[in-house]
Amino acid sequence: MLLLLLTAPQPIGTGDAARAGAAANESTEEAGLSVVVLDFLCCSVKSMKCREKEEEEKKRSREGGKTEEEELDGFLCLVTSPIEEEEEEEEATSMSSPRSRANMVHVYNCHPYASQQIVQVEQEPGLVCCGGGALFVVACGGCKVEAYSVEQEGCPLICRFSTMGTVRSIQHSKTGDYLVTIEEKNSATYLRAYTNWRYQAEGKARVGVRLLGHLLRGASVRGGVQMEIIEIPLSERPVAVACCSVTGDLLVGCEKTLVLFTLRRPNQQNLQSQSPWPNTQQSSSQSQGQTSSSNQNVSILDFERSVIVHLPKMSFKQVALCGGYVAVQAELEVLVLKLEASSEPQTPDDSSDTNTCDDPLEDQSDLLLIPRQQELLGDRAKDCDIPVSIEKTGLEDKGQYTLSYVLFRRFTPEFFQGCSVEETQLHSLQLYPLYTRSQSASTEEPACVFCFFSLPNAGYLYSLKGGVELLSAYQYPEKVLEAVLTDTLLHVITKNALQCFTVRCAAVAARIDDPYIDTTMKACPPCSLEVCALRMQLFIGLRSVCVYGRHVILLSAADMETPDESERSTQRRSRKWTISSPKETSAAAHGWNLYVVDTVSPLVLYREMVEYSRHYSETNPQAQSLRHLLSEAHLLLCASSLQQSREGDHTVSLQKDTEGQTEGQTEGQTETQTETQSDRQELQEALRQNCAQLGDCYSRASQKDCHQALPYYRMSGLSVTEVIVRNRPLPSSLHSYGLGFLFYLKHFLLEETEQSLSQETADEVVDIFSQSDPSEIISVCASPSMTNISPARTLRVFQHLEATAGVSVPLTITMATMMLRLDDLPQFTQLMDRHPEMLLVYGFIDEPRLLLHGGGGGPHTLVRPISLTRQLAQSQPGLLVAGMVALHENNKAQLEQADHIFKELGCENCLLVDFWEATLMASSQEAVIQELLFRLASVYIERLTHTNSDAHSGLPRTRPQRRPLKSADDLINSSSHYGSLYPWLTVLCPAHTTSFQHQEALHKLQSLLCGPSMSIGSVLPLLERLSEDTLWGFSLHLLCATRRGQFDSSIEKLLDRCPQAIIAFANHHLQDRHMALWWKKLLPELCNRTRAAGDNSILLAALKETLVVVATETSPAQFLELVPDDGTASYFLPHLMTCSQRHLLA
Repeated sequence: MLLLLLTAPQPIGTGDAARAGAAANESTEEAGLSVVVLDFLCCSVKSMKCREKEEEEKKRSREGGKTEEEELDGFLCLVTSPIEEEEEEEEATSMSSPRSRANMVHVYNCHPYASQQIVQVEQEPGLVCCGGGALFVVACGGCKVEAYSVEQEGCPLICRFSTMGTVRSIQHSKTGDYLVTIEEKNSATYLRAYTNWRYQAEGKARVGVRLLGHLLRGASVRGGVQMEIIEIPLSERPVAVACCSVTGDLLVGCEKTLVLFTLRRPNQQNLQSQSPWPNTQQSSSQSQGQTSSSNQNVSILDFERSVIVHLPKMSFKQVALCGGYVAVQAELEVLVLKLEASSEPQTPDDSSDTNTCDDPLEDQSDLLLIPRQQELLGDRAKDCDIPVSIEKTGLEDKGQYTLSYVLFRRFTPEFFQGCSVEETQLHSLQLYPLYTRSQSASTEEPACVFCFFSLPNAGYLYSLKGGVELLSAYQYPEKVLEAVLTDTLLHVITKNALQCFTVRCAAVAARIDDPYIDTTMKACPPCSLEVCALRMQLFIGLRSVCVYGRHVILLSAADMETPDESERSTQRRSRKWTISSPKETSAAAHGWNLYVVDTVSPLVLYREMVEYSRHYSETNPQAQSLRHLLSEAHLLLCASSLQQSREGDHTVSLQKDTEGQTEGQTEGQTETQTETQSDRQELQEALRQNCAQLGDCYSRASQKDCHQALPYYRMSGLSVTEVIVRNRPLPSSLHSYGLGFLFYLKHFLLEETEQSLSQETADEVVDIFSQSDPSEIISVCASPSMTNISPARTLRVFQHLEATAGVSVPLTITMATMMLRLDDLPQFTQLMDRHPEMLLVYGFIDEPRLLLHGGGGGPHTLVRPISLTRQLAQSQPGLLVAGMVALHENNKAQLEQADHIFKELGCENCLLVDFWEATLMASSQEAVIQELLFRLASVYIERLTHTNSDAHSGLPRTRPQRRPLKSADDLINSSSHYGSLYPWLTVLCPAHTTSFQHQEALHKLQSLLCGPSMSIGSVLPLLERLSEDTLWGFSLHLLCATRRGQFDSSIEKLLDRCPQAIIAFANHHLQDRHMALWWKKLLPELCNRTRAAGDNSILLAALKETLVVVATETSPAQFLELVPDDGTASYFLPHLMTCSQRHLLA
């Protein structure tokens, strides 16, 4: 039999393991399918050689030689003296493998474990699991389960009960608080679930046994609360089982099949009752299968077979289930699927194989096929060669399931020190959910789901939701037996040690929880941050590990190695690791122990990390390890904050369900709430301190990372003065201010905040930028926070800057502002006269805060004028208006903000209108133009009303206090929105008949109505305030009527009020398509009025001019028809002859 390495042309993932496989087989990729004959004949021969090699190494170790295991152990060193040089330390703390991702693992001498206690178990444990505040122990080869409380001192026994067979596997479900076991009896394998197991503590021997879906009735129910054993029949032998911590569903892995059972709760009102076990935390709150013994109600749980998934090409070793994600693990393969319920009926093709790849060498049983490594993420995972199909269960009317690939990872067997090729298998498969602060206590869908699995020499942590991503690759220094993932730490056990690594789950959850993460507002260490290992704890012969909350449960058994080997192994490890020795074992002579090791609280571990980091800060404040350690502490606090928030929401939900409790219970809850509130405040304070420390690290970081100082300092809650104090260089230090500190200070001063610095701090800020970044000193001094700056001292700095860097417009304006604050008006005027007005406007555009504070942002952002603005309003109003217009047109100030500035200056009746007129001329935005036209029309009408009559005595008088910057003629000549006045308006309203202010307002309003931009419909309601009794009022109403095309009525009104203007009106408006109105409307009206008025010279003159136009535009026949029957022939005959002559010439 030959061992062949097959290289198939299939997609390879981006993981480092896949890249290593690709590099090893680079020469065979183009060939498609190549066979490389190895140097050994079969795996059995290789195994014998490996065992012989191990024996030779042991022999060499006895002779004093150095084994390969020692050499590999020397590859990982713990930092025991933080005073060492930085380069040596980082080199010593790296644990990388050429076979895997080049991830550096930092090692810190921190103590993650606080205390340990031994569980007093009578018989040697064979299996252990934990959940719901309890530790479940199954004796070796026994049929009895014992439950111990891990939350009480000494771990007292809760209850014990017998099983119906020999337990081979046991799992606890947090939701539902039930146990599920794989048992053997009489060479047959069974799957059973145990519910209401806690009631065995009351000494009740009643146990109900039933099949899946068959609920107990009659006397069994009336007899009271009892434990139930649910038989779950399967068509295949169960191999692995997993419970979903989110829904309580059950996943059973058979040899080639996955069966999903959904947890059902037929008796919902009883499921909400309080658990009689006050010592449980998660289980008592989330278990919905418990009732108090006082009400004698039976709590019922049941399961329903939901879906069957076939994977014919995969042999399961472990399975995992969480929130719809299903993970299966073979010896060297991991596949993660997503099952989603769908109400749409499936077609026959939907339940077929999703992958139908066939192996061309499937029948060649004499070959051992070793596929190359693969890492397929997301949609690419469907390209793996693992076919998956869904079998119908007969419950399709209740919904269908759709399946999608999420992750596929395949490894090749490799030799690792202390682990043969045959022993290189995956273990510790785990799907772990994590919730965020924004999720309520009743939320079932977790925000994050993580997948962890491990080889003996490396562990891999993936994030599944929101895109599949490899978060961390853990490189172990020696063979790891099991690993368990938690919110904050990854606990792993080797043969003789318990060690923990940091995890990046909190970094993922923080970014989902807060959208402001990774902005200038908030920050969080990246998910790609290198992991670190903490101090290990030595044990003897560890076999298994499980975790509940802050309790790590370890099962150890006596090691069979000789005392000399054990002593030498301990000495060798002691030279390389900083370790904590275990406490003395129990006095009993048995060779096994069951430990409960308590981890320290996150706050305690955080404080130790901070204390540990001080050694780095004293020797090298810019060390990478210092920043890494503080980032680890930050993620630790973030994870603790997420957990506290979730527990707090859950406590609130419990309070709603526990109304009517006794006074003692209420007092106990009040004390618990007080403690929880105190813990939260302490945690928030620790987070602020940590953010301040991270801000200090990044304040002196390189240009690549210095921007992180800004969000961390913001999150710390420190004032600017406190940050400045923390960043003052020591007198003996050669270091200047860091880039990160300058970045933070610059951003703070650029913001429009109400926080004003004291004069001492403001002057120090000027000194900082004059030394470190003189080009920013003008923007710094223009900040609203610098209002208390010393003008004389700052002026000297500016004068020095002008002497070295030259004259600039913003610098001149800033110096003039300082002179103004010193009340030196002559020097102020001299400085402002240095540059033309247009250059000064450009200076305001470059730095708007020289003119106002609070510009930009939304229209409701608070703005206020400064001293320079007030001075310009008095001495140079034109410059002020031009500057405000420039700021508006360059989006440095909104229209409402400019209005507020002029109102603050008390110039809403003059400069504000000048600003509107100037902005109307400069703006190209249609919405702004229409808004300004309406405002200006309102102002002009208001002025006309109050300057012409005092009838509206209840309204405020708004007479302008000075002449406007632009007259009506200026606006007509310079703006297209102001049209030229119609000629008939001059006749109707001759000049110099009213006051200047009234005349200007009238001409501007008439010009707007004559222009093309004013919407007549918007101004009509305003004109209702004006009477038509006056000619100027009549002219405005007539303008509106004319703009609306009402020429007939306009002719009649004009003939009634001012007939001398009718010809000018007709010459201007009755043209082109309105020409017919000369003889259809105007001529008949004039004839009728002349006949009635007699010798009216104005009407006769108008009639004569009208006949001239009619004779020019009509034919003789038409003209004769227009002549009135009673008209005098001698009067009309000349016009008729003119018409005839023009017609003959034509």
